[in-house]
Amino acid sequence: MKRVMSVATSDSGAGAGIQADLKAFLRCGVYGTTALVAITAQNTVGVRSIFPFPPRVAVEQMEAVAEDIGVDAAKTGMLFNAEIISAVAGAVRRLGIPKLVVDPVMVAESGAKLLEDDAVETYKRELFPLATAITPNVNEAFALLDAEVDEDRIREAARELHSFGPRAVIVTGGHTTSGADILYDGERFLEIEGPTYDSENTHGAGCTHSAALASFLARGFGLEEAARRARLVASEAVRHGLGEIGSGAGPVHALGAVLERVGA
Repeated sequence: MKRVMSVATSDSGAGAGIQADLKAFLRCGVYGTTALVAITAQNTVGVRSIFPFPPRVAVEQMEAVAEDIGVDAAKTGMLFNAEIISAVAGAVRRLGIPKLVVDPVMVAESGAKLLEDDAVETYKRELFPLATAITPNVNEAFALLDAEVDEDRIREAARELHSFGPRAVIVTGGHTTSGADILYDGERFLEIEGPTYDSENTHGAGCTHSAALASFLARGFGLEEAARRARLVASEAVRHGLGEIGSGAGPVHALGAVLERVGA
């Protein structure tokens, strides 16, 4: 069984973050491990508080897992500040993690800010060059470039983000008119299409997508096939979103399609 690590933050409501990643890992048939960089007090309505750990906390978790269990691939989620991003990047290099998906989480589904202002440059300078793929949504893609969102310029934004060193950029399409993910690998653009659902229950969709992408890369699929499979998993999770949980944006349900097939 392939081993995939999530380096991210705990969501006390379990809709996104580490909790969403573990559900997605299970859905994708890999063994999930974690390195927590912070915890949040949040629910479906919003994020009340963020409590970041000292950077060494994440590094020691990463080292402990790598030395015993191993890491075939990893993904990063909410890293919150420049110090944590830098420490995680250093650990990825030292541990020789072969495949890395960077989900540059900046804003929660509820609108809460999840990344300090001075952290963007650290992302671009230290973590993006180590990434097999980065997976911003359209709002994050333009925010990383300090530009206004313009759906007509998504490909241009992907090309500019690629210049910071990742092997590929996947701008996810959940917040766009077309709904298609745009993959750019430095040579060509691909539209990764899939079913879209008009649902408010999308809390954790981005985390699920990036965790699924890391899982399929760990399992040996090429980037394009991994991206197509990750898109399908994320779409399924939205389709089965749990609107009955909480009074805000309901969480996605990564295992919903599996449970449906087995009649649970």
